Amino acid sequence: MTSPAATPAATPAPTVDRAQARASAEAHLRALVGRDDAVLREDQWSAIEALAVDRRRALVVQRTGWGKSAVYFVATLLLRERGAGPTVIVSPLLALMRNQIQAAERAGIRAVTINSTNIGDWEPIHRSIQAGEVDVLLVSPERLNNPGFRDEVLPRLAATCGLLVVDEAHCISDWGHDFRPDYRRIRTLLDDLTEGIPVLATTATANQRVTEDVQQQLGTDVLVLRGSLDRESLRLGVVHLKTADQRLAWLADHLAEQPGSGIVYCLTVAATQEVADYLRSRGHDVAAYSGQTETTERQALEGDLASGKVKALVATSALGMGFDASLGFVVNLGAPSSPVAYYQQVGRAGRGLDARSESATVVLLPAIEDRDIWAYFASLAFPREEQVRETLAVLAEEGRAMSTPALETRVELTRTRLETMLKVLDVDGAVRRVRGGWESTGQAWTYDEARYRRVSEARQREQDAMLEYLRTDQCRMLFLRAQLDDPEAQACGRCDNCGGLSLSSEISAAAIEEAQARLARPGVPVAPRKMWPTGMDRLGIELKGKISDGGAEEGRAVARLTDLGYGQALREIFRERPEGPVDAPVPVPLVQAVIEVLNDWRPPVDAIVSVQSVRRGELVDSLADGLSRYLGVPLLGLWAVVDPNVVPGQGSMNSAQRVAAVGRRFDLQADPGALEGRSVLLVDDLVDTGWTLTMAARAIRRAGATAVRPLVLGVSG
Repeated sequence: MTSPAATPAATPAPTVDRAQARASAEAHLRALVGRDDAVLREDQWSAIEALAVDRRRALVVQRTGWGKSAVYFVATLLLRERGAGPTVIVSPLLALMRNQIQAAERAGIRAVTINSTNIGDWEPIHRSIQAGEVDVLLVSPERLNNPGFRDEVLPRLAATCGLLVVDEAHCISDWGHDFRPDYRRIRTLLDDLTEGIPVLATTATANQRVTEDVQQQLGTDVLVLRGSLDRESLRLGVVHLKTADQRLAWLADHLAEQPGSGIVYCLTVAATQEVADYLRSRGHDVAAYSGQTETTERQALEGDLASGKVKALVATSALGMGFDASLGFVVNLGAPSSPVAYYQQVGRAGRGLDARSESATVVLLPAIEDRDIWAYFASLAFPREEQVRETLAVLAEEGRAMSTPALETRVELTRTRLETMLKVLDVDGAVRRVRGGWESTGQAWTYDEARYRRVSEARQREQDAMLEYLRTDQCRMLFLRAQLDDPEAQACGRCDNCGGLSLSSEISAAAIEEAQARLARPGVPVAPRKMWPTGMDRLGIELKGKISDGGAEEGRAVARLTDLGYGQALREIFRERPEGPVDAPVPVPLVQAVIEVLNDWRPPVDAIVSVQSVRRGELVDSLADGLSRYLGVPLLGLWAVVDPNVVPGQGSMNSAQRVAAVGRRFDLQADPGALEGRSVLLVDDLVDTGWTLTMAARAIRRAGATAVRPLVLGVSG
């Protein structure tokens, strides 16, 4: 458990006529929702009263659609009427921010946001806050530790804000399904608040352990409002199908039957693109949406979904909608790794529906490969102690601020994991984010192995529970509510196990045929690296800037490991086993796939160079030999292992380290002049970082080749 945040001693709240305050609150609610008959429920008024009348701290654990945002907007208006400062809302959902700003404007609330998408607006927003022209400031959690915001803006807000709201408060807790290091900064903010400033924490997805953890961090005398987590408008069901093509075909045949517009959730970015492309080919109006979608396009797609202009967005969990989006269905193509995360996703459907006459459909199409994807995301957990110590030692040795790219060249971590780790170390006091990067504080730091192990074990239990959800014959909503420790959990009477939803597993022959053809179509572009990593000079390597000479052309792979089609066959080949990798010639189905890729791609090559593999030598050799025979071009070189002490994959956690490791491990072996004037097919088994192919292409071009085109079996991402 984390240490509780100290709650400032409450200042005596001014005497308020509670009946008059409630009447004013309901007038504000009617302006907010645009309905003259709107009234506050008793539990909503209890929360508003605690915040705006008694100036207390409150934790609200209520289902999506309960009206949590109405609570803090109405409380804001009451507090502002009495001269309080602006409300600060910390929320990770940019889409939610946009919708809330629109809702706030309807009630005459002046709301602004500071996040990664509006950097150019930050300075004028800061001036407006200082001038008292802002009622509500929505900030993304990563802003809390931006040096300028933390040191210049945050202290003023902590001293003068009228209300602090922590949305998605489960993110504060290590035990939350969506714990985020940036949220740990909120604990410091709570300590720094001026005495008597009320605090509201809200979430729809917190079990009892997370609730107690967040409550403890809020302090003492916290009002906890925990309501029923039933979603009366949802009908839940699971359709078990054996293969990826069957699941795609089911979507094609049954998507139009789903009520209204909705979301088809996928576990990976690649799947969103693949599934959306297939569904469009079957006549469905859908679009792909992920964290890689450009901001302006995201906004347009969210608007199209909310207004019903598209049948569905095929999305990763990056899609979060605001409270006023009413969706008719959610389909999950692949299961999330925990019932709590699943409950949050299905909560995107059914908002604003009258459960007495309307319902939303929720369908889960689980896949065997789900567990592989869970394992991949689990591998991104907090680094091992020696990696943390190495990072701290580098910062201490440097004695000055280091940017993340510069630090990345010195440690064995990807940038994403490095940044996540640094945020945790910052909150723990071992490092500090400053202008220009990160610096060591010199404070002692303890690796809490027991805590990380407990959290890891909790994640494993969540995965086991998700698998149980797929198998259960009890009420599905009861199962999900029990996972959230809902004391009122009972059978819903609406799901497939309760007899309230009947989902056909029938699939048309035409849909199956086209799905099979779609998944059997191999070929993924392998984009060449364009720029050398920063900081190579610190490693004694004079490579920098654009890779202007010696670069590779665009290549091809059969598939990504996360793909629905050939991805499964590739995952089996590259699966890590306790006894070590299985090395064998390329399986016949993949040989056929390689030939299909070649026939579609038609690369103009007249020589082959292969990348030597210590772990899967027979696999790569059989691929290179087979290509030589099929294309009728000679094998003229080998990107050979010359330093076996550099282990496979060394340095793969960041680009600069990887380039250095590849440069030491490999060298080109070819007869002098053999590659002069040649167009080379560079053959390997798996692309991970892409730097092995980049360095090999550079060596081949320097040996006189005119072009280098990579061909590999798989892409890891």
